[in-house]
Amino acid sequence: MHLRRLGLAVAAVLLTGCATTPVGPEVDEGTGPVTLTFQSLAFQEPSVAATERIVAAWNAAHPDVQVELTQGSWDSVHDQLVTQFQGGTAPDVIHDESADISGFARQGYLADLAPHLSDETREAVPQGVWDAVTVDGTTVAAPTLLQSYVVFANTTMLEQAGVPIPTSPTLTWDELAAAARSTTTATTTGLGWGLRQPTATVMSLGMGFGGTFFTGTGEATAVQIGDAELEVPRRIHEMAYVDRSLDPTSLTQSGSDVVTTFLDGRYAMVVAGSYLAQQIAEAAPPGFSWTVLPALAGTSPEQAANPQTLSVPADSPHVAEAADFIEFYLQAENLAAVAQGEWLIPTTGAARGMVATHTRGQNGWASTLSGAEYLTTAPFQAVTDYPQWKDQIATPALQRYLGNQSDLATLQRELQEGWTQVSGG
Repeated sequence: MHLRRLGLAVAAVLLTGCATTPVGPEVDEGTGPVTLTFQSLAFQEPSVAATERIVAAWNAAHPDVQVELTQGSWDSVHDQLVTQFQGGTAPDVIHDESADISGFARQGYLADLAPHLSDETREAVPQGVWDAVTVDGTTVAAPTLLQSYVVFANTTMLEQAGVPIPTSPTLTWDELAAAARSTTTATTTGLGWGLRQPTATVMSLGMGFGGTFFTGTGEATAVQIGDAELEVPRRIHEMAYVDRSLDPTSLTQSGSDVVTTFLDGRYAMVVAGSYLAQQIAEAAPPGFSWTVLPALAGTSPEQAANPQTLSVPADSPHVAEAADFIEFYLQAENLAAVAQGEWLIPTTGAARGMVATHTRGQNGWASTLSGAEYLTTAPFQAVTDYPQWKDQIATPALQRYLGNQSDLATLQRELQEGWTQVSGG
């Protein structure tokens, strides 16, 4: 989750509230109310508004424990947290994603939330998702939202090409490639795919072919790059440069840029994060007919469950109060509002049910929500040096390969040798 590095800068927002009826832990009147800082990475306008409402509602009901909301960025959160943890200035409630926090957890920077979370909260989230935020047996975060990678399709273009809209639970890669070939013409391309930052996508979808990329956990980890791990980039490369049914220019662009081209009618399909359904729904021209196709599957439809997370610094003087706020955030109505605003999958069944009811499954929500069953813990989430390897090694190596500047053997070697450089092993 996210999961997304869109580089959006939003001005910091500070919210406070009050109420006439005190609710929550009693505090010595001489010290005043406890103040918690919460750095949110929500950036879609509806999700920012939903987060503001959650904080305002908490503050109104808890005058003795006030939350100050600040805005962070997915682009800079990792480096920012490195500095903040080292300086003891991290916010009391940290918004991040599971793949990014394991290293911080192993360095002792994150509090164990298990003693502070209710049984109701524990039971609301599938165990497999809890596993994604459990490091060495410690619950270092509460999982909130999940992203899946989906295939958006212009149904008119598929029908004109004689490609039936799939009704099966999953869509195979071979079926995707065939549909892309059938919808490629002199003026349109069957598929666009914004892979400017390709690593998370390749590794998540690689799980559908049994790709693990790593064995072991923490610092006792070895990289594993074999046929299964290389299958997704190989297939993407083949569609782009052999079939010529995938626009290679799109591989250098962001998902948002590619969706714009999709809405212009130049692509029949795009593969992108589920959250981009919001852009399609809001920007689609009149008469534009689209859908989300069934979950993309290799030998299985599995993808990485890399949830967005809320954590608390281990050195925070208010771990219990921060955990109480996290529980409030995870209440079904609150989580559903943020999820619907971000066009992501909430981690709790109750919140997913609310999103399904509110949206009536329209604009791709039915397929997006159903994809939750295929999300599972990924080995890379337990790797301490994964963020560094991802940014410094995997991303540039994949960019070169997908840009047709290297071959598959070179990609394999660069990923393997790069891990040795990063890990020192």
